[in-house]
Amino acid sequence: MDLLEDLETLKFEYGIHEKDHSWLYLLGRSHGLMTKACAHATFFCKLLHNLRKLPGTFRVPTVSHFIFWETQDDDALKVGIIGGGHLGKQLANTLLQFVPIPAENLQISTRRPETLGEEHWKLGIQCFYQNASLVGWANVVFLCCLPSQLPNICVEIQTRLRKDCIVYSFVSAIPVPRLKLLLNHTNILRPQYQCAEDLAHIWGANKEITAALQDPVILQATCPYSPAGGISLNIKWLEGLFYALLNFCTAKDVPHSQVLQHLSELFSSQHFEASKEDKASPLKFQAQDFVSEIYAKNLSQKRPFPLFDLTTVQLKETPFSQYLSKSTAFQDRFTRLYCDSFGISLTKEQGPEVSTGSPSQ
Repeated sequence: MDLLEDLETLKFEYGIHEKDHSWLYLLGRSHGLMTKACAHATFFCKLLHNLRKLPGTFRVPTVSHFIFWETQDDDALKVGIIGGGHLGKQLANTLLQFVPIPAENLQISTRRPETLGEEHWKLGIQCFYQNASLVGWANVVFLCCLPSQLPNICVEIQTRLRKDCIVYSFVSAIPVPRLKLLLNHTNILRPQYQCAEDLAHIWGANKEITAALQDPVILQATCPYSPAGGISLNIKWLEGLFYALLNFCTAKDVPHSQVLQHLSELFSSQHFEASKEDKASPLKFQAQDFVSEIYAKNLSQKRPFPLFDLTTVQLKETPFSQYLSKSTAFQDRFTRLYCDSFGISLTKEQGPEVSTGSPSQ
């Protein structure tokens, strides 16, 4: 509900001179970019969350691997956010609602923790200014800071980053190769967005991100494969997402055969309403979809995948690049899983339908 709908003098546009109205499209672009960014980050965390919760995914730790393991009961994802501005706050709200993760497993580090809204404190989110401690604790760290702040932040955190910690950067001005050097880290994921001149007026500039993502039209526009809304995502992000999931499991020493099985299950019909055709030919990932055929042949069933350099994955062709170009069924199933993760069902025969229950866990 827009509280300002009938109060023209309180709207943002009222104070802008008529000759400058042509620039108002930037407001919709900004909100569209933030909506997409939060949606994609949330979907990524949801996949990690669901992968952890699948039975038998993580074995009981051995003594030699003890420092890399949480206890068997501690299956909740630990997420850290560096930057408590508008993006950081909106991302925190979206993660809590749609992943969902316990509030105690979400921490925000910002130079001015006192500026965060009272609702964040009431929810139990820990807010402080300790970047190094944050990255030493989290499984995934989101960089929501300004480009000018990033070099100093990288100096603070680079020695505390574990190899298995996934750094997800929203700092568009800093390219992946530069960020790799600044952090001395390869487990980095960074989405790249492109805005068209004819930006669609669908983003609901006055909506909170959590409310916008309950709108079927807006949600479909955020889908990684969708060009709707005038904002597109470089699909190399999708490759990085899958290899990040593999790295997450490799850090836990999970056999690659088990990882492939669980990834296939995430895209199975039990998670969303599938057509008869989909049920007859379920999606099944193979080792050679992610590594070379020679490497796959020499990979024993009990061995995990290697740790992949995500920066290279997002810059060069990979075996999964070929899989995406050849698999005609993947795009449709991915889109339906994506919408379903936000509580909106989507089938080939129907348009989007809002689910009656909460988003799938």
